[in-house]
Amino acid sequence: MPRRRAPEASGESAAAQDVEVRRSARRSRTVSAYREGDRTVVLIPARMSAAEEKRWVAQMLDKLAAQESRQVLGDDALVTRAADLSTRYLGGRAVPASVRWVTNQNTRWGSCTPVEGTIRLSHRLQGMPEYVIEYVLLHELAHLLVADHGPRFWALLAGYPRTERARGYLEGVVAAARLPHVPGPREESRPEDLGDCG
Repeated sequence: MPRRRAPEASGESAAAQDVEVRRSARRSRTVSAYREGDRTVVLIPARMSAAEEKRWVAQMLDKLAAQESRQVLGDDALVTRAADLSTRYLGGRAVPASVRWVTNQNTRWGSCTPVEGTIRLSHRLQGMPEYVIEYVLLHELAHLLVADHGPRFWALLAGYPRTERARGYLEGVVAAARLPHVPGPREESRPEDLGDCG
């Protein structure tokens, strides 16, 4: 079974995400992935092209991240994650006094009070992919160092490899929430639901 490292899995460097791809001649169509310590192992068919491999590795990393984020992090785990993100991307300079989930933020994903050093994340993030939660947490950590959204603030987030992807994900969630409700196959539609279809 040939094994190799995936150099650019899911837009992250190998240092940020240790991925080992294992090809198998016995595997004809299925792709699977699992965590093995600090490494992610992706099992793919031997006949798969390099482009297919790259696409499947990214897809499986996202799937694993989504599964892991559904196992809701407690407040203690958020504090640990914040410390790790601060060390990796902000030189350890952002040190919050507290980090916790809250249920009273329905118009923001997170908030920060720099004077108190407190960070609050909306419960609506729970169940979203891990990289989205990390981005919002890193965003709020950056506010401990720079209060506004000027160039200095965005420069702090430049090192996080999935900033644009996370922002796109959150923009998609917001856009989807604005869509009108379309009745499903078992729901009856009323004329007023359809608007002026003339």
